[in-house]
Amino acid sequence: MENTAAERRKKKLTHYRKEASPLQRKKGFGAYMRANGALYAMAIPGVLCVLLFSYVPMYGVLIAFQKYSPAKGVFGSPWVGFEQFIKFFESPYCERLFTNTFLLGLLTILFSFPAPIILALLLNEMRSVRLKRVTQTISYMPYFISTVVVIGLLKQLLTTNGGVVNSIREMMGFLPEDFFADPQWFRPLYILSGIWSSIGYGSILYLAAISGINPELYESAVLDGASRWQQIRHITLPCIMSTVVIQLIFAVGGIVGNDYQKILLMQSPLNYSTSDVFSTFVYREGILGGSYSYSTAVNLLTSVISVVFLLLANWFAKRAGEEALF
Repeated sequence: MENTAAERRKKKLTHYRKEASPLQRKKGFGAYMRANGALYAMAIPGVLCVLLFSYVPMYGVLIAFQKYSPAKGVFGSPWVGFEQFIKFFESPYCERLFTNTFLLGLLTILFSFPAPIILALLLNEMRSVRLKRVTQTISYMPYFISTVVVIGLLKQLLTTNGGVVNSIREMMGFLPEDFFADPQWFRPLYILSGIWSSIGYGSILYLAAISGINPELYESAVLDGASRWQQIRHITLPCIMSTVVIQLIFAVGGIVGNDYQKILLMQSPLNYSTSDVFSTFVYREGILGGSYSYSTAVNLLTSVISVVFLLLANWFAKRAGEEALF
C-alpha cells in the first residue's frame, strides 16, 4: 500500500535527522528561527514576567530552613535545617490544621466540583433559547461579585438582629441562631456560598465541551429509542469525560489550597475549631505574628502536599485510561 503524505514527511524528517551533518542541521534551525522569530519575540515579555514574578522569588523558601532575621537577610540568617518543620508537627495546632484543611477540601470536591457539571447538563437539555440565556446570565452574575460583598450579604441574611433567615425561624417558633459563631455551621456556609458564587462560571467550560459533541450521535440515539437520560449517560457524559478528568486533577491538586480570603472573612475565634486551616494559620503566624521562617515552612509543606496530590491524581487518571496532564 502506498504511503500517505504524512508518513512520507515523517520518514523524510527521520532520514534528515540521521543523515544531515551538524552544519546542515544548524542551517535548518537558523531557517526555522528566521521564519518564526517574530513569534518567539512576542513570547519574550511573557516569559520574562513569569521568570521575574514566579521563579525569582522562589529563593525565599530558603528561610524555611533558617532562623530568619530581616536584619541579616536570607543569606545572613543562621541555618537550622528542619527545625521549623519539627516545631510545626509537635505543635498543638498540627492535627487541627490537617483535619480542617483536608476535610474542607474533600467536601469542596464532593459538593462544589459536580455542581457546574450538573448545571451544564441541565442547561444543555433546555429547549427554550431565551430561557436558557436568562438562566445562564443569572447563574454567571454571582461570580463577578467580590468575595467581601458575598460574605457581607451572607452575614446580613444570617444576622440575629433582623436577618431574613432568623426572622423566618422566629416566625416558625425557633430561637434565633448566630450561624457565624457556631463552628458546625462554618463548613456548610463555606460550601454553599462557594457553589452559589462559582457554579455558573464553572459551567462555561463544560457547556463548551458539550457544544463540540457531534449532533449525529444524538440523532442516532433518538432513532434507536434512547431516552433523554440515556443520551446524557451514554453520549454526553462520555464525550466530556476528558474535560471532567482534567478539571478533577486540578481540583485534587488544590485540595489544601482553600480560599483563605473567604475563610478569613468568615472566621472568628468562636469557630476556629472548624475554620482554622493551613492558609489562615500561615497568615496569622507570618503576617500578624512575624514568624517568617515558621510560616514559610508550613506554607512550603502545603505546596509539597499539593504537588504530591497532583501527581497521584494524574497517575490514577492515566491508569484508568482517561486523559491526563502529562
